[in-house]
Amino acid sequence: MQFGIFTVGDVTPDPTTGRTPSEHERIKAMVAIAQKAEEVGLDVFATGEHHNPPFVPSSPTTMLGWVAARTENLILSTSTTLITTNDPVKIAEDFAMLQHLADGRVDLMMGRGNTGPVYPWFGKDIRQGINLAVENYALLHRLWREDVVTWEGKFRTPLQSFTATPRPLDGVPPFVWHGSIRSPEIAEQAAYYGDGFFHNNIFWPADHTKQMVELYRSRYAHYGHGTPEQAIVGLGGQVFMRRNSQDAVREFRPYFDNAPVYGHGPSLEEFTEQTPLTVGSPEQVIEKTLAFRDYAGDYQRQLFLLDHAGLPLKTVLEQIDLLGEEVVPVLREEFAKGRPAGVPEAPTHAARVAAAATADAAAAGEEVTAS
Repeated sequence: MQFGIFTVGDVTPDPTTGRTPSEHERIKAMVAIAQKAEEVGLDVFATGEHHNPPFVPSSPTTMLGWVAARTENLILSTSTTLITTNDPVKIAEDFAMLQHLADGRVDLMMGRGNTGPVYPWFGKDIRQGINLAVENYALLHRLWREDVVTWEGKFRTPLQSFTATPRPLDGVPPFVWHGSIRSPEIAEQAAYYGDGFFHNNIFWPADHTKQMVELYRSRYAHYGHGTPEQAIVGLGGQVFMRRNSQDAVREFRPYFDNAPVYGHGPSLEEFTEQTPLTVGSPEQVIEKTLAFRDYAGDYQRQLFLLDHAGLPLKTVLEQIDLLGEEVVPVLREEFAKGRPAGVPEAPTHAARVAAAATADAAAAGEEVTAS
C-alpha cells in the first residue's frame, strides 16, 4: 500500500492565537510539509486545486514541480484536478511535462470540485458538471494515448490532427484516480477506463463509503478489467495525534470548532463517531484506519489530511513525524497480513512501464503466431 498526506491549502486563522498566515507563508508551509513527508518515509504528497479564498493552491503543477526538484522518492499527486473547468489539452501537456521533470513520480486525481462559483469563472455551467467531467476526460485519455488526435465534442472547440506535447514519459501516461464522494457517475467513469477510484471519505460514514466502493468494484469487473478485488481503490482519512489521547482532543478542539468546512456544526465527538476522523493517540489512529478494510476491502492508497483549520506548521510537522515513525510502519505490516495474492499493488510509473512492455511483447508474439 501507499501512504501519504494531502493538503487543501486553506489559509485559516489560528483560533488559539488569532493569527492568520500570509499566502506566502502558507505556500511555503505546503512545501515544507511535502519535504517532511519524504523525510519520514511516506509515499505520496497530494495537493488540492482551488481558485477561491481562503485557499491558495490554484496551480498544482507549479507546486508539484517545485517539490519534485526537492525530493527523490515521493509520488506527487493532486487530490483534485478540476476536470470540469480545466481544458483537457492543458491538463495533458502540464502533467506530461511534470511527469518528465519528476522522472515519473506523478499521478493525478480527477474531480468536479465542490465550489459552485468556480464554473462561471472559467466559462462553464455547473449544471453540466457531470457531462463536462465525462467529455473532458474522454478527450484527455485520448490525448495521452494517441500521437495525433482529431476530435469534436460539445464543450470546447474541435481538434484537427493535434499532438499534445510533450508525449508521456516512456509512452505511459500518469496514473489517474477519479475522486468522488457522492457521484456514482464518477465511480462508473473510473471503472469504465480501468482507472483508480479515490473515495475521499473524510466527511462520510462507513456505509456510504462501502456503497460507493462496491459500485466501482462491480463495474470495474463488468468492463473486463479484472475481478472486483483487483480494482484500484484509494481512501481519505483525517487525524490529529498526541501520545495521550486526552491531550489530542483538548488541543484539536478549537481548530475543529472553527474549521472553515465543518466548524460550528456537529461536535468533535459526533464527527469522530460518524466519520473517519481520529483525534487521539497513534494507537487509536492505527486501530481506526485498519477498520477501513472491513468495509472497503483491500485497497491501494491511504491519504491523510493533517494541515488545515489554522494548525501551525510546527504542529503539522509533529503530526507527520508521528505518522511516519509510529503509525504507517504498523499499518504497512498489518495491511499486508492476509492480503490476497490477486490484489494488485499500488500503481507506480516503473510498474506500469514494465506492464506495458509485457503487453507489447505479448501482442507482438500473437502477431508472429498469426502470420
